[in-house]
Amino acid sequence: MHIPDGFLSTPVWAAMDAAALPAVAVAVRRAQRSFEDSRIPLLGVMGAFVFAAQMINFPVGVGTSSHLVGGALLAFTLGPAPACVVMAAILAIQSLVFQDGGMLALGANVFNMAIAGVFAGYLPYHWFGNGPWRRPAIFAGGALSVLVSAALALTELLLSHTPIPRAALGLSGVVFLVSAALEGAITLAVAQSLETIQPNFIRKPAARRYASVTLGAAAVLLAAVGVVFASTAPDGIEKITRVQAADPTTWLGKAEAGLAGVAIIYAVCLAIGRVVTRHRSA
Repeated sequence: MHIPDGFLSTPVWAAMDAAALPAVAVAVRRAQRSFEDSRIPLLGVMGAFVFAAQMINFPVGVGTSSHLVGGALLAFTLGPAPACVVMAAILAIQSLVFQDGGMLALGANVFNMAIAGVFAGYLPYHWFGNGPWRRPAIFAGGALSVLVSAALALTELLLSHTPIPRAALGLSGVVFLVSAALEGAITLAVAQSLETIQPNFIRKPAARRYASVTLGAAAVLLAAVGVVFASTAPDGIEKITRVQAADPTTWLGKAEAGLAGVAIIYAVCLAIGRVVTRHRSA
């Protein structure tokens, strides 16, 4: 779902950069007021887990693939504002270090997935997460986060007059619907697994030591081993723009890149958490 460079017109990518920067700044300020010092390591763990999970593409049919985006999952475990900050950090590092998503399109990708996607995914949980509809709300949050991000990405491409065949546009709609359903199912499965390890992990995020250890181990496992099973088919955005992200060709190269990414994301998110809480106490 990362938009590469060369597909957004200058007015569109410039406008999205201008929108994303203050939105992330507001998210940082809100996270600064609400995030506790004891939860700082969770920023790194969740960021590493989502980064690793995004490396695992699975086929969704018609020659395309998808992967967990993770915005809703971050919102359920960290809160929406910290989730925006962590997702923005993930997207920035993917673009700057791994050439996944364009530099000029970074503002659009951040706005689509780290701002709109995160908050859209959190809405169903915010409305229905404390009652009998909690599980459907988690599923709906995961699905809605992908649908909103995808709709924004397609809109930006169309506003940029990117040539997209009608057949590819219709196909992308089907792919994104399937991807949204899978995102919802995976988000719900991960949330339930975490709460099996540690009850109330999602609803009460204060004490989460055991689940954090599990997520950290899962991030390393996904990055080092999961790439073996990842689909090589392009995702929906790559399919309609006919661009496939650069990727190491060997398992060893993929594993090394994945583990390096996990380490970088963990360190960056940890640093962000420390800076945010330090500025709050200053």
